[in-house]
Amino acid sequence: MSEYAERMKKKAAAFKGRDDLLVLGIESSCDETACAVLRGKKILSDKIASQVEIHKRFGGVVPEIASRNHVLAIDNLVKEALDTAGVKQEELDAIGVTYGAGLLGALLVGESYAKAFAYALDKPLYAVNHIRGHIAVNFVAAPELTPPFVCLIASGGHTAVALAKDYDEIQMLGTTQDDACGEAFDKVARVLNLPYPGGPQIQTLAEKGKPVIHLPTPFKGSDTLDFSFSGIKTAVINYANTLKMRGEELPAADLACSFQELVTDIMSDRLVRAAHMCNCNKVVIAGGVGANIRLRAKVAEKAAANNLTAYYPPIRLCTDNGVMIAAQAMCMIKAGRSPADYDLDADAGVKP
Repeated sequence: MSEYAERMKKKAAAFKGRDDLLVLGIESSCDETACAVLRGKKILSDKIASQVEIHKRFGGVVPEIASRNHVLAIDNLVKEALDTAGVKQEELDAIGVTYGAGLLGALLVGESYAKAFAYALDKPLYAVNHIRGHIAVNFVAAPELTPPFVCLIASGGHTAVALAKDYDEIQMLGTTQDDACGEAFDKVARVLNLPYPGGPQIQTLAEKGKPVIHLPTPFKGSDTLDFSFSGIKTAVINYANTLKMRGEELPAADLACSFQELVTDIMSDRLVRAAHMCNCNKVVIAGGVGANIRLRAKVAEKAAANNLTAYYPPIRLCTDNGVMIAAQAMCMIKAGRSPADYDLDADAGVKP
């Protein structure tokens, strides 16, 4: 352990019991450069530089382009976040940064900046797991929420059900065996000739359709908490290709609606069943797909029918943001985790 790490460990020890810590969160795992400042659970600033319009022409995120745009945006965005919060950088107690999972080049931009920033200010740096950040943002959105609870993690890269035993202790209960739900949304959107990002486009189109097209239900009849979306996605592709070969018109709205209804049914059912299995009375949604209106409605409906309390962040905090990273850094501090050393490296494939 370096001299810097030893010094930061001592500084972090003084944080114990404090609920008013001033933390900067930096996120750059994919195509959003994001920074936020929290004082405890209060959001002082929340800034995002989106690259959606840049990558839309390619139908998805191009890693090299994403990395270069993070480099262009990050310094000004951090300054803007601090200015909006009315905070001087020297006043910060700690910095949190995403170290994984995500695109390696993109992660390295945020991580390299945060390491230099923390080292120059002599502040503790916390290496934040992006997936856990999505869970932690719920503590900011709903300050009354406390562990334990069961959480549905639903995003472009991950789909899982987990038991949050404590603020920084997660037990995985079930995960996807192939595609993540967000990935399936994007792939189905391409089949329907919808622009990137696919999730919001499918949601809008589905509102005009009906769930009248039969699609296969994975693990039907099984009590597993695992997920599989590859078969559903393939069934949509085959259905569309069959109609094309016959020269028939594709009922795009009905197909989008049928796909969305099945996928959101599966996810909401797994979440509620996991809560019963764990004897938990609280369920939480985390991740970008948590912005889906049908998923939120079904979780709320099924939770109420089963005497469960449902929590989900506002839509802005479902997608990648700096608040979630600062919030998870707070959870790590509360759990007594040690700050990172300056040899911290990115990990594109880190698990929850």
